[in-house]
Formats: sequence, structure tokens, C-alpha cells
Amino acid sequence: MKFAEFKVKSAEFNDGIQHVFKFENGYGASVVCHKSSYGGQQGLWEVAPWDETETFIGQSLLNWYDDVEGYLDWENVEITLQGIKNL
Repeated sequence: MKFAEFKVKSAEFNDGIQHVFKFENGYGASVVCHKSSYGGQQGLWEVAPWDETETFIGQSLLNWYDDVEGYLDWENVEITLQGIKNL
């Protein structure tokens, strides 16, 4: 995993898994795969980026349609995390 050094937590979540990442710029993200996440039933990932207060920033800073982005394979999760890390 390219971003292992930034992972602060991994845990079971909603009958699936959640990884929490925190970057030096104060931003972070929750990355989940579970039965209710966007793409989780297909084994794909959902990313929810946030600021230092854990307020979602997908719409406000990343110009996403929603505060989360789903249906991502792990390669696209890492691309998304790189974008958050570079804010």
C-alpha cells in the first residue's frame, strides 16, 4: 500500500472495513468497503475526504458532485488520496 505511512487506523466497519488516513497538511480521509458503501457490494471502495475537524470536503474543495466518491478500485483510491495529500 503506497499510503501505509499515513494510515492511522483500520477497523471493521458496517460488516466491512474502514481505513483512516491523515496527511501532514491536516486533511485526511475515510476509505471504506462494506455492503452499504458506493461499490462495496462489488468489492470496490468509497473515499470520504475531510479537513482537520473531520468536516467533509469533497464538494467544497475537490469540486465533487457529492462529499464521497465511490466505485473505486484500489489504484483509484490511491490517486484520490494523492490529490487530498497535495491540497
